[in-house]
Amino acid sequence: MIKVHFLFLFLATLFISCKNREVKPVNALSASVNEVSVLIDDQLWNGEVGDSIRNKFASPVIGLPQEEPVFTLKQYPVKLLEGFMTNSRNIIVVKKESKSQFRIENNEYTNPQVVVHISGSSVLQILDTIQSNDSLIIKRIKDSEISVFQEKIKRDSLLDISKIKKKFNIQLNVPNKYKLVASGRKFIWLKKEITSGNLSLIFYQIPFSSIKDNSSAVKRITKIRDSIGRIYIHGAVPRTRMVTETAFSPFLSKTKIFNKPTFETKGNWELLNDFMNGPFVNYAILDQSNDRILVIEGFCYAPSKQKRDLMFELESIIKSVQFLKKK
Repeated sequence: MIKVHFLFLFLATLFISCKNREVKPVNALSASVNEVSVLIDDQLWNGEVGDSIRNKFASPVIGLPQEEPVFTLKQYPVKLLEGFMTNSRNIIVVKKESKSQFRIENNEYTNPQVVVHISGSSVLQILDTIQSNDSLIIKRIKDSEISVFQEKIKRDSLLDISKIKKKFNIQLNVPNKYKLVASGRKFIWLKKEITSGNLSLIFYQIPFSSIKDNSSAVKRITKIRDSIGRIYIHGAVPRTRMVTETAFSPFLSKTKIFNKPTFETKGNWELLNDFMNGPFVNYAILDQSNDRILVIEGFCYAPSKQKRDLMFELESIIKSVQFLKKK
């Protein structure tokens, strides 16, 4: 009888323990931004496979003045997949086994989460899989990270953007730490002060015909942003203004924001006749229905800080934009 009573207590305790483990929330919003757990055994990590993973997923971010990796990689043995590592927000699992596979799972162990499974019977097969799917993996993880950060912004106190909404007929989520510092007829500048620097968001619109989709697009975008700097963005020292740094050619790519074709330009800015500089990301959104191009740009000044995650914050805010219907 005592044994039966003890077994009942043990099973009840085990059930409660498991239940508590299942419902324990994973605070994914507090985890480090752009961090990826790579579950791979040391033999593969220290060889060609590990080199390929580092080259693909820890390559330098385009448009930053100093080298910083696309993702911060943390390596763990595969056996930890059965333990606490399943709580990581981004996981890449690499195995050498007879079964060859590549798949990406959303929320496999927790939510939000992206889990990438890669396996092959040989090193060459694993390398081929990484090579064939690296861009997709980066996009899926980055898109997920942006969604997580946007959710975090929503949970914080938001800025009253009625002035932006009225000027540009758009909606987006901006933390209330950003303050309005300048405004023009079709221009708004928001700034957030940080330790030893600041983050900025600027909004302006230009005629739809201002930028053509051809080889001169990046030069045209640069010329337009320099003209905005000349009019609105000046330093404390007289005769200073923001210009695109000429030492590094801006990088132009195409994307979509709110399902609208968009030119994404990344590069570095500098303050003419001064020593301030930093990275920028410029989105020229083709809003054909309103016969305009809406430009939203983020740039930062943070000389003593790494800038990847600062620029990621700006990118996440910009990509939350929604175009409202005409009244």
